[in-house]
Amino acid sequence: MALFREVFGDKKPVIAMVHLGAMPGTPLHDARAGVEGIIAGAAADLAALQAAGFDAVMFGNENDRPYELKVDTASTATMAYVIGRLRDRITVPFGVNVLWDPMATMALAAATGAAFVREIFTGTYASDMGVWAPDAGAALRYAQRIGAGGVAKLYNVSAEFAGSLDPRSLPDRARSAVFSSIPDAVLVSGAITGEAARMVDLEAVKRVLPTTPVLANTGVKHATVADVLAVADGCIVGSALKVGGDTWAAVDPARAADFMDRVRAARGGK
Repeated sequence: MALFREVFGDKKPVIAMVHLGAMPGTPLHDARAGVEGIIAGAAADLAALQAAGFDAVMFGNENDRPYELKVDTASTATMAYVIGRLRDRITVPFGVNVLWDPMATMALAAATGAAFVREIFTGTYASDMGVWAPDAGAALRYAQRIGAGGVAKLYNVSAEFAGSLDPRSLPDRARSAVFSSIPDAVLVSGAITGEAARMVDLEAVKRVLPTTPVLANTGVKHATVADVLAVADGCIVGSALKVGGDTWAAVDPARAADFMDRVRAARGGK
């Protein structure tokens, strides 16, 4: 809780996604636009999100479909370069997420000076990428070795594009992750990017973790953000801020501003 509050302050933070264009070497990479095209798109989204007043931003490689469990070094290196090019324009706390590789995410955080990360650190899943078995012990020890031990770690405990192979309930898995792996916050997700976490899941996880920040990780929309913040300790939002609500489109400045107007109303003007 202390590190989470140090990064995000005492309000329920709303973290906006900067979805980077597909990295070199991935199937959807735009070779004609190149890395400069990725930087230009990210710069425009970052400017719109900061102008709208989001509490933090997070850079992720959502366009690198199909995803990898051990990410190509070129993707992590390119993400670091892109963020480095934008570093002097970032005015809010920022985080990173390299899908779906905790080691790469921690390396990127160390390289860029990120304040927080989001990842699947715990659990075992049957997923679109095959059997998914991250190693929190290895990732956190690696973070310590490379100087990223003080980065806030947001644990996604209900992986998108996957089903848990653990027969325990989601609240029990979340409670166990907090006991064994010491996350700074727990995230609850829907089935895929842009799909809402079920309110009953948010409520159940928050009930068993009263002193740990619990955030909605996917699918928060303009019409639902007030209800989400009434239960959760914050949220991460991406698709709802895009042109037409399309995950793969650019950020729509008007949609982003409207979203934060609703957030401030829900938070009593904060």
